[in-house]
Amino acid sequence: MEINKLKDIAAQVRRDIVRMVHGVQSGHPGGSLGCTEYLVALYFQIMKHDPNFKMDGVGEDIFFLSNGHISPVFYSVLARAGYFDVAELATFRKLDTRLQGHPTTHEHLPGVRIASGSLGQGMSVACGAALTKKLNGDKQLVFSLHGDGELQEGQNWEAIMFAAHHKIDNLIATIDVNGQQIDGPTSKVIDLGSLRAKFEAFGWQVIEQTNGNDMAQVVATLEQAKSETGKGKPICILLHTIMGKGVDFMEGTHEWHGIAPSDVQLEKALEQLPVTLGDY
Repeated sequence: MEINKLKDIAAQVRRDIVRMVHGVQSGHPGGSLGCTEYLVALYFQIMKHDPNFKMDGVGEDIFFLSNGHISPVFYSVLARAGYFDVAELATFRKLDTRLQGHPTTHEHLPGVRIASGSLGQGMSVACGAALTKKLNGDKQLVFSLHGDGELQEGQNWEAIMFAAHHKIDNLIATIDVNGQQIDGPTSKVIDLGSLRAKFEAFGWQVIEQTNGNDMAQVVATLEQAKSETGKGKPICILLHTIMGKGVDFMEGTHEWHGIAPSDVQLEKALEQLPVTLGDY
């Protein structure tokens, strides 16, 4: 798909995000906006996947969202990719919806393979799924997304160590490095130091992309990561993004981690985000 088409999809996804969160005055717009290029590139360009959803994912690439609070971007991308009707986005976080605030499996929403949002668990699941594919001779890949603040959870590092030991080289784990978490900058909550040095010390192949909101660069980075699979090491992408990207008053601050825009703020946000595919 042409980069400009991917950019159009991303613009519409950003509209979906702010409208969904505003509609129920609840949700997490900041990280969702920051990860839009990544998820659009993944589902519309990089992964081999089937919207006719099979939970086991045999014979296709599969994705796990570990930082499940950014469900608005995940749901929008799944809907826009054909997993369910775009109109269902209007039910986000409402009573009896399949689009819970954090993704769940008991709602049987196509595209969701694990309940997530209890931070620190997605790396373990991704390792298990990737190892299963290797044991079963399934040549497809496992992708996962994690927050940088999420790496303050110790379970991640057990899984990271496990992946290197077992040479799980069909796993591409991306870290959203936006430097923000719910209580403030990660540097002030618990400084993460050099994530590159940490992952490399644990035996991973690391690819760092300093502009995770440039669609062409995100696509190129994911393609590079795919080319590094099968060489004995799990792959880590350090994707530097801007929290709240695309809405100027939300950008670069933890304050928009988990609050909803007012009516006036929504109007200002939508003025910056063109309609490209049509609103739900």
